[in-house]
Amino acid sequence: MSGARFPCAVCGRPVTRRPANATRPRHITCPRCRYMIYDYPRSAAGMLVVRRGHVLLLERAHAPRVGFLDVPGGFVEAGESLEGAARRELKEETGLTLGRADWLGFYWDTYFIKGFGRFPVMNFYYAGHWRAGVAASAAWVPIASLPGLRKRFAWAHMSVLLRDLARWARASRG
Repeated sequence: MSGARFPCAVCGRPVTRRPANATRPRHITCPRCRYMIYDYPRSAAGMLVVRRGHVLLLERAHAPRVGFLDVPGGFVEAGESLEGAARRELKEETGLTLGRADWLGFYWDTYFIKGFGRFPVMNFYYAGHWRAGVAASAAWVPIASLPGLRKRFAWAHMSVLLRDLARWARASRG
C-alpha cells in the first residue's frame, strides 16, 4: 500500500493506492467515503523521426527524469488516436510535422509522479523519415551510437525501442 497525496474525486480527502489482491487489481480508494477506482495503465504515444542515419532525441526538461534522453511523445488525450497523439506531441515538442509514418511497436514501462507514485504505461510508437523543418530543442543522434547512450535513456523500454528503430531504419532506407 502506498499513500498518495491527491484528493478523492467525490469527497476531497486524500486517497490510498492499494496493491492487487486475489479479488481485484491495483486500485485507489478513499478511506472516508469508500470511493474506489481501478489503477489502470495509462496510454502514451511517441514519434521517432529518422534523417540520414540519425534519430531525433530530446533532453527532458521536466520531472521525471530531467536531463535524460527521450523521444518526442506523451500521454494520449481522451478521444485521440494513437497516431494522432504521437503527431501532436511531435509538433508540440519540436515544431515538426511529418508525412507518412509507420507503426513501430508497443512497449510497457512505468512512470513516476511525486505524490502519486509509480504506475504502468503502455507506450505506442510510430516512425517516419524527416522531410523538412528545424526541430527546436532537439538533437539528431547517430543511430549507430545509441547502444553507448543507454545510461542516458529516460525510460527502461528505450533500449528495445531504439533497437527496433534501427531495424526499421535499415529496412526503410533511413
